[in-house]
Amino acid sequence: MGSVVSNVIGSITGGNQARDAANQAAASQRDAATAASYAAQFRPVGMTTAFGSSQFTREIDPKTGMPYISSAGYTANPQLAALQNQLMGGFGGAYNQGAAQSQAYAPLSGAAGSLFGLGSQYLATSPEQARADYMATQQAALAPTREKQLSQIRNQLFQTGRSGLATGGTTAGGMGASNPELQAYYNSLAQQDLNLATQAEQAAQQRQMFGAGLFGSGAGLLNTQTQGMANAYSPLQSLLGLSGNVEQMSLQPYQLGIQLGQAAAPGSAAGAQMYNQGFGQAAATQYAGAQNAANLNASFLSSLIGSAAGGMGGASGSVASPLFGGNAGSGFGGFQNWLTRGENQASPDFVGPAFR
Repeated sequence: MGSVVSNVIGSITGGNQARDAANQAAASQRDAATAASYAAQFRPVGMTTAFGSSQFTREIDPKTGMPYISSAGYTANPQLAALQNQLMGGFGGAYNQGAAQSQAYAPLSGAAGSLFGLGSQYLATSPEQARADYMATQQAALAPTREKQLSQIRNQLFQTGRSGLATGGTTAGGMGASNPELQAYYNSLAQQDLNLATQAEQAAQQRQMFGAGLFGSGAGLLNTQTQGMANAYSPLQSLLGLSGNVEQMSLQPYQLGIQLGQAAAPGSAAGAQMYNQGFGQAAATQYAGAQNAANLNASFLSSLIGSAAGGMGGASGSVASPLFGGNAGSGFGGFQNWLTRGENQASPDFVGPAFR
């Protein structure tokens, strides 16, 4: 019975209306938040262009009840799809051709290695040793000729009786006397050796440059091999590039759909925020009004009960005392026990109505 009386009192005081208004306000706020969340969802747009079309599938999450993009895709138009298939069909042949051409450049690696080794040998000889080697080689080549010339001069001097002739000696200068023909011969040899020394310096420099050039030639072979192998796959790279261009054309509707959804997102989010704020303010206003009315009703009923308790305080009978807790001073406490007697019969402070 206490719940019945509580409902009656709640109706009188406005408590029921306040509770209902609060529940209604909370429900409105939940609905507003859900609607605002729906409005703020990302919404890509399915598009159709001359290159194809795009599709976006939206579903509701069973756990949260919120929509989401479950799948997305695009479809190329028949002409682009056929071209794409044709391009991709040529990938295998282009790759095999590139692999075969690439293998043709493999021997260049060995040739480059040989040039590097030979260049190392040339550069291992110092310039001084290179000059000495050149001089020795050239003098060895000229030795037979020089011997013949010397033999001819001596034979001529012997036949003319001038083998022992020597002139040109000086006491002051310390210069020795010699045979004119022999002196001319040895002077000629000395001049040849001077020329050979100059040539030896040039030969040593050329040897060093030649050794360095061998390294350059080896590096050139390796570069040729690298470029050749890369160029061998040029047909395949061209096919891949064309295939990528076709794919980008097919992607155009998909990208446009996402861009439209992104362009609309700020407006949708702002609208959702305004919607949510408006509903929240309306619900708060509704609840505040109902709560104010309930407070006024409760204040009025409290004053009414207080007046009634004061009027019964001087009465002598069994009605006022048990109904209001034994004296008028305790007032509303006893009345409240009476209202809830159905629920508090086990309480030591239970007071039931004594009137008939």
